[in-house]
Formats: sequence, structure tokens, C-alpha cells
Amino acid sequence: MPEREFTFNSTPSFSSTGVNSAIARIGLVAPENRKRSQNEIAMDLQKKVGRFNDARIFAVQEQTIAIGLGSRASLPVQYIVQNLDFEKIKSAIPKILEEARKDKTFQNVDVNLKFNKPEMQLTIDRMRIKDLGLTTTDVAATVQAAFSGARSAYFVMNGKQYSVINQVERADRNEPVDIEKLYVRNNRGDNIPLTAVVKLEENSNPPTLYHFNRFKAATISASLAEGKTIGDGVNAMQAIGARVLDESFQSDLSGPSRDYVESSSNTNFALILALLLIYLVLAGQFESFTDPFTIMITVPLAVAGALLSLWIFDQTLNIFSQIGMIMLIGLVTKNGILIVEFANQKREFGLDKKTAVLDAATQRLRPILMTSLATALGALPIALSLGAASTSRIPLGIVIVGGIMFSLVLTLFVIPAVYTYISSKHKTEKIEISE
Repeated sequence: MPEREFTFNSTPSFSSTGVNSAIARIGLVAPENRKRSQNEIAMDLQKKVGRFNDARIFAVQEQTIAIGLGSRASLPVQYIVQNLDFEKIKSAIPKILEEARKDKTFQNVDVNLKFNKPEMQLTIDRMRIKDLGLTTTDVAATVQAAFSGARSAYFVMNGKQYSVINQVERADRNEPVDIEKLYVRNNRGDNIPLTAVVKLEENSNPPTLYHFNRFKAATISASLAEGKTIGDGVNAMQAIGARVLDESFQSDLSGPSRDYVESSSNTNFALILALLLIYLVLAGQFESFTDPFTIMITVPLAVAGALLSLWIFDQTLNIFSQIGMIMLIGLVTKNGILIVEFANQKREFGLDKKTAVLDAATQRLRPILMTSLATALGALPIALSLGAASTSRIPLGIVIVGGIMFSLVLTLFVIPAVYTYISSKHKTEKIEISE
């Protein structure tokens, strides 16, 4: 990969409980020194690593605001399955993974609750050990002394202190079947084979049992297919959960998915609040309820321009673009204020509504152009992604520049038309100038 600057490998992954896992972080050269974007490189890399059958490999991109470590922390869709019964979660996971991998919304699907840690379970026959003069402590102490490597004592030789570690030779503890070679001494001094009193069973269990809000839980993580948004991923995963899970399950979101849902609701509230406050302030300033409505016609024009700009430049509606739309409310209403205020002043000198608003649009054209272009040019560096780590803020700049320019063009035509039809009636005062 020509764009690679460095690679950092960790085996196992950053998690201390990682089993059969590894992570490789690839650092890219500066954007001006490569032809492909980070997203294009990740998509191409995923196609290449997807050909391996002996391992599941995910090519994921770091989130703008990183939450936790490891590959799953960078996956945008994180769906939590909760239940009081761990066995129900265990049986539901394969069904959810199967449905998610069939869904074209997702590219990679993973789960944190993996049953990949090999274990040897020893079940003691309590009646048998009682007959043979043994106790559970005898059995446990023998197994621990043979395999744990615990430090039991110290001794000093030639002025140096050494540890005494209880453990069988490495050649006798390389395979799980080596445990069958152990003997346990009973209270009569006889050596009893461990297999005579213990049932051995090999299993694979999770390295860690996860909980969320005090419930046993598992997190299904997924990356998005090309052209899909995080909103599409959340909706698709919730639909899968509704089909697969019964009433005993609870579900929740985590990571970027949770942030997306919470920020969307908060942003919608902020947008409505901003519109309401601006309308009330303008109503008090103009002493009218219709003039503020005329002024705020610029807002949907700006939002339409912002959405069109995002579509043209292939950007998503994320938290940055939503913040940009809230900013547009204050940035574009000043165009309407300039026209409506000047038209009202003209009408006080005896002009009719149509003549007054056309005259206002003509005479206010220059200040509207100057302020709009100054604001758009100020946001242009954000849209052009100038500066380190500025790629994530591109939608913010595109929304501001596109919304302002689109609103600038249409405001000069729409505001006069709306003002002519719905503006409030003003008293006409003819001012006579006498010498």
C-alpha cells in the first residue's frame, strides 16, 4: 500500500482478555501526499482482506471522537442485546449475526461475546472422593500445584534470593490430556489417579462476561456498506432485533450509534428552539407577526441549499452538518431583515408594497452580497479541509457555504414576492418638505 507511513501491530489486541485476536494500526501519509482518501483506502483494503477464509479481518476507520480501544470501538453501529439468562443471549447471537450479515446495509459484523477461549472443566465426583479418602481441597490443590506456577516460598543461595515455583515440567503440561497423568494422594498415603475422581470436559467459553445496566449483555458491532449512513445502520439493526428477539430481551445502543441518536434529538430540539426564539425577537422588533414570517422564509431556502450541497459533494448528514444548519438560521435571516426593514421604511414615505420591496431589494443588494460572501469565504477553508485532522468537519463547511449561497440567490426573488402578499399594513405618512 503506497499510502502507508507506518504500521503498529499488537497481538493479542489491546484488550487483556483477547483470545485469537490481533490489531494492526496503519498510519497514512499526509493527504496532500496521496491520491486516495482515507475512506477509499479503507474500502479497497476491506475488499482485499475479505478474501481470506481462515480469519475474519475488518478494515475500520478511527472515529473522530474515539471511544475506547480496539477495532469494535471504531465500528459505527453498536447494538446491545440484554437478558437475565445468559443461555438465551448465547442462543440469540448466531441468529442476529446471520441476519445482519445478510443485510446489505452492513459490510462487517462482529460481536464482543466470543466463545473462543478453550477451557478444561473438571467436575469432581464427590461421592467417589469420599469413598477414596479425598476431599475437594486435595483435588484442587494438586491441580493448582501442577499447572498454576504459583510462588510458594523463597530460598537464598550464594547471597541471592530465588523463588520456589510449584509446576510440572513444560513437557508434561503442553497438551490438555497431560492433566490425566496427575495423581492425588489420599489420607492413607495412596496415590489415586485424577481421572478416577474427576470428569474432564473441554469447552470454549467467552474470555469475559459483559454487563450493561446490570443485565448480562452482548454487543453486536457492524461497519456500514458504501453509501449507507449510521442512521440506516441503526434502523436496520433495530429491525433485525425486533424480528429475532423475544419479549424477555432488552436492547440498547452504544458508542457512535448512541451518540447519533442522542445528538439527533438534541439537535432537532436546538433547531426548533432557535427558530422560535428568532421569530419572537423579530416579532417584538417589527411589532408584527407577518413580517418575521416573511424574513424566516430564508431558513428553508438555506436548508434546501445545504442538503443539495451535501448531496452534490457526497457528504452525510451528521452531527457537524446539523450544527451547520443551526448556524444557518442566524446567518441567513439577516438577508430578510435588511430587505423587510428597508421596505417598511420606504412605505412610510408613501410607496406601495410592491414598489417599496423592489426598491429595498435593489438598494440592499450590495450589503447582502458583501455580508454573504464574507461569511461563505470565511467557512470555505473548513469545506476545503484545510488543516490537520479537518476532514471530519467538511460537512460543516459545505452546509454553511452551500446554504448561504443558495439562499443568497433565491432570497432576492422569494422575499419580495412573499412580502407583497402577506406583509402587514403600515400607516402611510407623507412627509412634506417646505422651505
